[in-house]
Amino acid sequence: MTQACGLDFGTSNSTIARLDARGIPQLLALEDGKPTIPSVIFFGFEDDSIHFGRAAVAEYVTGADGRLMRSLKSVLGTALIGDSTRVKARSYGFIEILGLFIAELKQRAEGGLGHAVDSVVCGRPVHFVDDDPVADAQAQEQLAGAVRAQGFAHVDFQFEPIAAALDYERQVTRERLALIVDLGGGTSDFSVVRVSPERARATERGGDILATAGVHIGGTDFDRLLSMAKVMPELGLGSLTRDGKRHLPVAPYYDLSTWHRINRLYNAKALRDLRGTRNEARESARVETMIELIEDRLGHRLVGAVEAAKIALSDSDSTPFAFPVRETVLATTMTLADLTEALRLSVQRIEDTIAETLRRAGVGIDAIDSLILTGGSTQVPAIARRLETLFPDAELVRTDVLGSVGLGLAMDARRKFG
Repeated sequence: MTQACGLDFGTSNSTIARLDARGIPQLLALEDGKPTIPSVIFFGFEDDSIHFGRAAVAEYVTGADGRLMRSLKSVLGTALIGDSTRVKARSYGFIEILGLFIAELKQRAEGGLGHAVDSVVCGRPVHFVDDDPVADAQAQEQLAGAVRAQGFAHVDFQFEPIAAALDYERQVTRERLALIVDLGGGTSDFSVVRVSPERARATERGGDILATAGVHIGGTDFDRLLSMAKVMPELGLGSLTRDGKRHLPVAPYYDLSTWHRINRLYNAKALRDLRGTRNEARESARVETMIELIEDRLGHRLVGAVEAAKIALSDSDSTPFAFPVRETVLATTMTLADLTEALRLSVQRIEDTIAETLRRAGVGIDAIDSLILTGGSTQVPAIARRLETLFPDAELVRTDVLGSVGLGLAMDARRKFG
């Protein structure tokens, strides 16, 4: 027995979905019973092991010796795709690394289903590469090749906003003009799409996408901004030197608040520089706590705690924050007002990009019938409330924020492969 599935290979997270016997799309459990898996690989140096998803992040955060690779999708269509990266004594090409992750997804999906999967519809952004149709076509073919190499006999593609629209179209009874807002971990993408029961049956939907635009702002940026506003001051950010003539350097605090930059602090030079800063600081005890935090390699756990606080503010006006570092506890209270202020400029950039999307589509705000929200960052109150204010007359559609694209791809897979 074989079955067609939809594969949403995302920059931050990935999902696989299929249609059940009743024709209802379902996400498959891919890690620890969860339907999402972070798009992350960790190559362990100590035992030559390879870890995926949350297990990969856990290995990295706990300080295991190895190489972490994330945002794998971002190399498609770029010059990097032909390069290789060294893992101990072996070099891996980026296509090979993509293949390792996709093969793991396929194996886990087939293990859950109990049979092989030989046909797949993969999601793709409207533009892998902006303003370069040749590179964009190459990116799709690169991904297709990596997918076929893992044993998928039949591979097709669907635009990610159309996949989200397909999931939404299950409840649509007439034609509507939708703005799909996809706020992910690293980027925010917007698409104006025509949806209807009739259009849902068409195999080619490119013409239904009236306009797209995007901005490189996402959930990891929100975590950094909240950390810089509320946590880094507890470690000395914004304080003065003893002579009162200047503020402490900002760069180490920025690195400590940015997930992929934290490892830059885990070396002798960075610690030496911080000790020099401590000796000059008026509030030296705060900088000493930062040094201890870095010596104990707690940076990624700190970012995770800030992210958890951000998520808590989706359901509450305030949340306590306490993070132990040896004999000290970084303690503060984070409020919804704090988060809103920290994200103010980012929200404005998102609003400007939405306006550009509508301009490209040649429509005004009042022409949008449905506002479809997908991606985890659409749950951030400062953003959700602004979107509701911008489109007061539009139907607000909250999808499965991490799964709607995969669910739509599964529906497309049944339509294309039977």
